[in-house]
Amino acid sequence: MTATAVAAAPLAGTAVRAVGDTVPVRVAVSRLRALGCAVERVDGAPPATVSAGRIDLLGTGGATSGCDIAWSTPDVPLTDERDVQAACGLAHLHGRARGGPRFLPVDYASVCAGVLAAQAVTAAALVLERGGPALRGSVSVAGAALLAVAPYVAEATATRGRVSALEAGEPPPFRSADGIRFEIETLDPESWLRFWRELDAPRDAIATGWAPFQRRFATAVCPLPAALFATLAALPFEVVRDTARECGVGAVPLRPMAEVTDDGPASTWRPHAVDVPPAPALPAWSPTGPLAGLRVVEATNRVQGPLAGLLLTLLGADTVRVEPPGGDPMRGVPPLAGGLSARFAAFNRGKDAAECDLKNAEGRHAAVDLAVDGHVLLYNWPPGRAERFGLGAGDLAARAPGLVRVHADGWAGGEPDPGTPATDFLVQAHGGIADLLSDGADPAPSLVTLTDVLGGMIAAEAALAGLLTRARAGVGASARTSLVDAARLLRLTGRGTAHRPRAGTPPVADPVSVAEAFPAAFTTVHGVALPRAPWTFTTLEGEVAR
Repeated sequence: MTATAVAAAPLAGTAVRAVGDTVPVRVAVSRLRALGCAVERVDGAPPATVSAGRIDLLGTGGATSGCDIAWSTPDVPLTDERDVQAACGLAHLHGRARGGPRFLPVDYASVCAGVLAAQAVTAAALVLERGGPALRGSVSVAGAALLAVAPYVAEATATRGRVSALEAGEPPPFRSADGIRFEIETLDPESWLRFWRELDAPRDAIATGWAPFQRRFATAVCPLPAALFATLAALPFEVVRDTARECGVGAVPLRPMAEVTDDGPASTWRPHAVDVPPAPALPAWSPTGPLAGLRVVEATNRVQGPLAGLLLTLLGADTVRVEPPGGDPMRGVPPLAGGLSARFAAFNRGKDAAECDLKNAEGRHAAVDLAVDGHVLLYNWPPGRAERFGLGAGDLAARAPGLVRVHADGWAGGEPDPGTPATDFLVQAHGGIADLLSDGADPAPSLVTLTDVLGGMIAAEAALAGLLTRARAGVGASARTSLVDAARLLRLTGRGTAHRPRAGTPPVADPVSVAEAFPAAFTTVHGVALPRAPWTFTTLEGEVAR
């Protein structure tokens, strides 16, 4: 079986009317156009009830189907990106590593809301294809921000706001003797130890630095000993990079925006259809969510992949995670609540799990059987690993001709150096985001996982696009998205104005007060605040799913 390019975009022949000239509307329109949708723009401000804009799916009985976009949830009145960053914890988290609140100089929450709005429109189109009614979604910029900070909120509420004393030190990036600013990355403590020993760093600094370094994804802080910075500052970058390569560590310079010239793929989700006989029709829609009756098989870890799976779950899909024997190790990462990691719960609430040992044939066969019974296979393994497990497009095509495969990748073939880890902070460095975020200080990536979260949203978008392709064309599809795509979207949107001081901004909220201020955005399980769906969907008769 072979993979061939999709002849028509998932939303080809569909048209929407967009009202409002805000960042969320512009981003949503760009995503919908990329999926083949024709867009009619309406001048003027949106209605007061949809403060940030609206998108109507045309040809579905008036303006019933589509998505309304507001700045805030009903809990707290907010009027723009700066308000949202303050009230929803983004400013607190972005500044946490450097001693005080800092606003992101990009309209990050607005960009995320635009992607979520495009998902709502795509999900509504999919429901129509499955014989369901016209649905109207609603999303808010605040709701998008709350989804982005949800793992930090979960951790903070699990510890009841107790904050551990921070070690002395400062966060990366580093600077070499020849003046190059760069980030390093490894997820392996042995590689960390080998790298620093090769460079003759003090042993106590090596040991002290590992814990905050590997926890920075969860804490948004990374206080490293000064001796580690001094070690690298005494060496030319070429020596650091070569040593990193030998030790399995990534070392990536911070690229200025002007040097980032990659144009991106022809399609936002690099689609392919599988060349097999027609796929069976998707199950008829049932009124418990846009993806009700559909099954997602998820083999992911860390942030990007699990968040994509969470979004599909919150849209109503039945999701099962493929985990190693004994379960995903992230389940046991403190703080725990009800015997489960709070951070893991934030990304994986509502999912089932099946343990499969992919190191042996029996476990691989079990995983294949799960995938064959699903409608979506979502994974974020490194390139080539799915094929080694027997889960490539050609492996599954005959048994599951309608399967939608989504690879939530990192570099998507655009890594700066072979073997460079595909993680958030390296992508921010290489993708110009560190430069984009500069607000008067030296450029530095945010320690909020910006591309991981936005990348997860884009991967969920790819799954919806693939399902729509199956519903409309009767074929399965393979898609590949990446963290690089998230960085590109932020670059294309450009700098915002949230970092510019002005009167009237709400107080900057920390994660615990965020959960208290926006109770409708979270559900409480074992004392931990976990995210609810960022959308609501209604029919003419009433609410369908939150």
